[in-house]
Amino acid sequence: MRLTKYMVVLYCVTLISATLAFAQKSQDTLRATVGNPQLQKELLDMEVNDQNVEHLFVDTMSQHPNDTLGIIAFIKKMDSVFNRNTAALKKILQRYGWPGIDLVGREGAEAAFLIVQHSTDTLFQRACLPLLRTACEHGQASGDNLALLTDRVLVRDGRPQLYGTQTKIVNGKIVLETIADSADVDARRAKLGLMPLSKYLELLRETIHLKDK
Repeated sequence: MRLTKYMVVLYCVTLISATLAFAQKSQDTLRATVGNPQLQKELLDMEVNDQNVEHLFVDTMSQHPNDTLGIIAFIKKMDSVFNRNTAALKKILQRYGWPGIDLVGREGAEAAFLIVQHSTDTLFQRACLPLLRTACEHGQASGDNLALLTDRVLVRDGRPQLYGTQTKIVNGKIVLETIADSADVDARRAKLGLMPLSKYLELLRETIHLKDK
């Protein structure tokens, strides 16, 4: 049962991350130049490895949902890729700090966030949060990334989320994790350039063909 829960949570995160990338664009100004193209390429290569193994995992789950041993083996393979990316990003952070938009372009900054988001090192995720927050405050990272990582860390710590980015699928329905001060959630989301929560959930339902009520 623990394996089933792990697979469902990971699958939901995959879908939700894809939806956020499509639907929740912040209002940060696009930079025309990249300060460190070589570092950008390194991050983008890491992102390609991340996405390749994740897509293969989703395909494996959909095509062979009852192959428990095969899925366990693939989870280990996927975690191995995530762990390699985490180790490489830690070295990057030690040298450059958070790789912001001016340094590696928007695509590079998004790749860095994806690596953090998929890391199995929860302490590393928590340590990256203040770095990402500062980068966002200075226009070097997007608001949707900050919202997603903030909520992920909070929910993992057993606390209410702030922006409503964390959902789960229960009995075929989209269910939001508990939100702190839910009456003001849209005001918090707006400060980070995010769409209202109701619109986000509507797009999420359309994307994964589920109902939340």
